[in-house]
Amino acid sequence: MRSPRDVRGADSATLCAVFVVVLILVPARQVIGGLPFDLTYAEAIGLIAAAWWCCAHLTSTLGAAKGPNMVRYAIYFYVITFLVTYAYTTAGFLPSYELALSDHVLVITVGVVGMALLAVDGMSGHDRLDLVLKTLVVAGAIMGVIGGLQFLFSLDLTQYLQMPGSRLRTVEETILQRNGVNRVASTATHPIEFGVVSAMVLPLALHYAFDAWERGAPALRWWFLCALVAGGMAFSASRSTVLGLVASGLILLAGWNKSRRLRAGAGLIGFLVLLRLFVPGLLGAIIGLFSNLDNDESLRWRTNDYSSALAEFARHPWLGRGNGTWFPPHHPVFDNQYLLTAVQGGVFGLLGFVGLFVIGMLAALRARRISTDARTRDLGLTLAAALAVPLLGCATFDLNSFTTANSLAFLLIGLAGALLRLVRRDARAREAVAPPSTNPRPGPVR
Repeated sequence: MRSPRDVRGADSATLCAVFVVVLILVPARQVIGGLPFDLTYAEAIGLIAAAWWCCAHLTSTLGAAKGPNMVRYAIYFYVITFLVTYAYTTAGFLPSYELALSDHVLVITVGVVGMALLAVDGMSGHDRLDLVLKTLVVAGAIMGVIGGLQFLFSLDLTQYLQMPGSRLRTVEETILQRNGVNRVASTATHPIEFGVVSAMVLPLALHYAFDAWERGAPALRWWFLCALVAGGMAFSASRSTVLGLVASGLILLAGWNKSRRLRAGAGLIGFLVLLRLFVPGLLGAIIGLFSNLDNDESLRWRTNDYSSALAEFARHPWLGRGNGTWFPPHHPVFDNQYLLTAVQGGVFGLLGFVGLFVIGMLAALRARRISTDARTRDLGLTLAAALAVPLLGCATFDLNSFTTANSLAFLLIGLAGALLRLVRRDARAREAVAPPSTNPRPGPVR
């Protein structure tokens, strides 16, 4: 029997795991009822995380990590640019509807940033980091099952996943059509978001599957979860998903050994064969997303507004026109988060936003370089690959407009910072217990 001292209580990793479950499995169209603005349950947990992180940093007894951290500094810079833009925008006149949306975006940003900061400073050990990531893999697989039922049987389980006290902020179809096949959103707001979330989760599922396989531990369950996540990703039939998968795949292949590359290649071929046999038309529809780009109406529609984006950016080049102030139907939709950030946040806002992903990836890769543990090194590579998905995806869709994908991206950035902090802590511990050198210091030559 475990002693009371061996029982670990709830901590920040527990809150992050709960956040992941709510974020992935509660339909993104549901918001908390009775509030004057839209707030999802995951965003509410993010606000709790922000308060938790602030209180923890005011004391030395609540377990928050202190000291330098490149990811935390990148988040600080992003927050500063956001607040400066908010102050600059609201100092002048804004129509009431733009001011309300700007305030709403500020509240949501506090939530996602709070969850990222809690992840950076709240993970007490590698086991707690694994708890959050494994929870994400399982939740991503369940999300894939829900998407599979939508795709194969037109059965939408999200209509039965109604949270008590919630309301629907939008009434959107979760099952769409593209090139003669279904396009499904699962619990996300759109098939693009579903596919991008699945593409972020898949590298993590592969990490735990390969790790179990190579250690001789039971690995079948992890391979099964990989298949569910990959299936959901395919059922989204999204161009952004394929591009994100290619980006993450290139990073993984660059860091994997030959054995893993061969197994991954064989698994990909097998998956495509099964997809071709059991889901006729889906593979052709996905290939068609790239084979006829010159006549693609959706691609032409996405690029038509670039000139208006550049014109609007020229009006407020440094601080932007205000976060949340460019929205349909009053303004054209930019299916490009970088353009939207440049228009709303200016040069400084764009630097802060891009810096989050770049620093997150660098932190994960630096953890890989510093660590001497093979599993930790592979996790660093995996997190960098997962973050490459939204980094590239922001060029093809507006990430901040999609609650699930945006919140997950911020959480992964925070977890990359946590991994680097834990690896540095391990390195300091090794140095502290290393025996002193027994070789005498050479004296001067006489």
